Amino acid sequence: MHVAPVGGTAVQDHVALAEIELCGDLIIAASAAEDRLSLESIDEVLKVAEERDASGGSRG
Repeated sequence: MHVAPVGGTAVQDHVALAEIELCGDLIIAASAAEDRLSLESIDEVLKVAEERDASGGSRG
């Protein structure tokens, strides 16, 4: 049996951590909503418009 050493060996995957944070934000928004979140609400929670504006892209 192999056990990972204790201390200082944690690997951080910044993309995975960001995705986990976004999922948490969606869960919080969904639990606070009275009904299903609209696509616009989801985009707002995920800050899609801000990211799109920063990259100069357009939707659709």
